[in-house]
Amino acid sequence: MSFFLLCLPIFAVVGLGWAAVKMRLVPAGGTDALGAFSFRFALPALVLRLIAGGPLGQSFNPRFFVGYLASGSLIFAVTFVISRLLQCRGATTAGARATTATVSNLGFLGPPIVLTFFGERGAGPLAMAIVCEVMILMSVGAVIMAGADKAAAAGSLILRSTVYNPVIAAILAGGAIAASGLALPKPLNGFLSFLGASAAPTALFAVGGALGMQCIDRTTAYAAAGISLVKLLIYPLVVWCLLAYVLHVESFWIGVGVLIASLPSAGSNYVLAQHYAADADQISAAIVLSTIVSVVSVPCVGWLMVRP
Repeated sequence: MSFFLLCLPIFAVVGLGWAAVKMRLVPAGGTDALGAFSFRFALPALVLRLIAGGPLGQSFNPRFFVGYLASGSLIFAVTFVISRLLQCRGATTAGARATTATVSNLGFLGPPIVLTFFGERGAGPLAMAIVCEVMILMSVGAVIMAGADKAAAAGSLILRSTVYNPVIAAILAGGAIAASGLALPKPLNGFLSFLGASAAPTALFAVGGALGMQCIDRTTAYAAAGISLVKLLIYPLVVWCLLAYVLHVESFWIGVGVLIASLPSAGSNYVLAQHYAADADQISAAIVLSTIVSVVSVPCVGWLMVRP
């Protein structure tokens, strides 16, 4: 029960954002502004401070990186093949489903949940998961959704969005500072700490507001349920098996990896699906459903990973 109480403030802020939009206490554009502030300013400050403040070896584990990327790649490939061959979906739709089944809501839900369960040391594996899912798996998914005739344009767009991604830039900058052995000046550390502290509440409120503007109808519920099952259950199981029984990493890395993989699908998956006309309604439904189910599933996974 204590683990559910530990997660209660996190999902309570999500619920507050949802209620605020439903009751029209906050305009739709207000949650967009909060999300932009969290993603572009608060979250990069949090990630930069946490990674720069510890030794590089504490933030980067090659075996974890390989195992997490291999797990995501396997789930991506299997979901794509099943959607393409067994469900007779086109490559664009199959790519959107595979991306939604593997790219987690790491930017908004990742920091508050991972840091709550594993403390500041969890910033390292979270940063590596962001690289695996956002820089690699989402890029592959976007190219597939774009199709062969638009692959070059999609590749250029992905490259620009990656280079200008503030979270990726914060990861690289923090890693460089940690590798150099230099310490952040106290005024800068205080500024980053103050700004980073706002990342969790603003991001969570924005997630709740986004949920308040979406809904699931009966026609899309079955596809959404299938994608959510893969995202919330099968993906974490694959991560657990590879990290624990194939690569034999330490229990800390196993626990963080499984918890990160169990997070719901990212809202950016819907943006891509909508942009490339890749069954956006079902992708949106999968994001909403996985987020709702994660209110119960994530605390359960956290309890399983943290208990002695």
